[in-house]
Amino acid sequence: MNKIISNVLNELEIQSNLEKNRMVDINPEDRMLAITKETGELLNMILRLKNAKNMLEIGMSVGYSTIWCAEAILENSGKITTIERNRNKIERARKNFQKANVGKAIDIKEGNAMEILKNIRNKKENFDLVLIDADKENTKKYFDLILPMVPVGGVIITDNMLYPEKYREDMKKFSDYIKKNDSLRTITSPIGFGEEITIKIR
Repeated sequence: MNKIISNVLNELEIQSNLEKNRMVDINPEDRMLAITKETGELLNMILRLKNAKNMLEIGMSVGYSTIWCAEAILENSGKITTIERNRNKIERARKNFQKANVGKAIDIKEGNAMEILKNIRNKKENFDLVLIDADKENTKKYFDLILPMVPVGGVIITDNMLYPEKYREDMKKFSDYIKKNDSLRTITSPIGFGEEITIKIR
């Protein structure tokens, strides 16, 4: 991996660990709530395996996951469209992208994810990989909105299937919902906080 990108990712991992130690002192809206390093490696690998050129991320936070993905997608001259509603996190992410020198691959959409997804759908864009890592109560709605934008062979990754535990029951129902769709194959992986890896097969 590019040393500059690796250094930025390491810095963000340190920040995330520090935040976890003083979580009570941080405004919930401003917490990083990033994916784990293992999930970042998984996303990076899938993007490389697919030679992906177009990715969608719902829930950018400060850009940790986005940088993991940008490192891979830049090699295909690809693009990441990422959605975030918190302006403070967007400003932090922009600085992180600049430090990692990956900004040219990233298109940030600020605002309500549901409305932004509807606008993207109307433009009839397709995405090789989608990461859903936003407010958990809307996970199923996000999934239903993006599914028509994923071509056969496309992959959808949903974070936090197993942790935090308070979401586990609802996320299990979400996984069961996916399994009822004959056009999809899905598995819940224990990587990171639990990742639902879903492939569109028809």
